Amino acid sequence: MDRNEKKGEVIPNEVAQLVFNDKMTGAKAWRTHLGLTQQVVADRLGITQSAYAQLESSGRPRRSSRERIASALGIRPGQLNF
Repeated sequence: MDRNEKKGEVIPNEVAQLVFNDKMTGAKAWRTHLGLTQQVVADRLGITQSAYAQLESSGRPRRSSRERIASALGIRPGQLNF
């Protein structure tokens, strides 16, 4: 059991593959895995799609941004960290 599993922050194999094989950020990999568009996530955050695209492309978003994105995706912030 790795440290994320101990915290209840399991990362599905599909998400990990998108990050490591397809070189996606954690946020993009999770959004893709969940079948959401950038517009849907942006709407949940109350920002524009282009603003979300910038957040999503950031390899290391600020803690507050990571928490907001995780909430919009319905996951824990630690699940965005790889």
